[in-house]
Amino acid sequence: QVQLVESGGGLVQAGGSLRLSCAASGTFFSVNHMAWYRQAPGKQRERVADILPGGNANYADSVKDRFTISRDDARRTVVLQMNNLRPEDTAVYYCNTIPALRVGGADYWGQGTQVTVSS
Repeated sequence: QVQLVESGGGLVQAGGSLRLSCAASGTFFSVNHMAWYRQAPGKQRERVADILPGGNANYADSVKDRFTISRDDARRTVVLQMNNLRPEDTAVYYCNTIPALRVGGADYWGQGTQVTVSS
């Protein structure tokens, strides 16, 4: 059974840090390209960071040098360390594969975790 559970969000002041974690179940994890996405109110979901099975990572320009993605294949977790947060980082954050997991013919997304950055 496929499941993605994100946690670690919260309210933080600008300049602060948060550490998001994603726990994945299913046999797909270790062989898949994993990513963190976010969706702000009224905006489309965007990918902010991704990591390949070998550990190579990529970042959106907006988060480069502030966010770090990592993975632990044994624990089936993906972590997003977010430093120097800005109000524009406020969004619901999701993890998923690239491309997104498909369950029952539709994209599967977890519940996400809310990140709110106050100025």
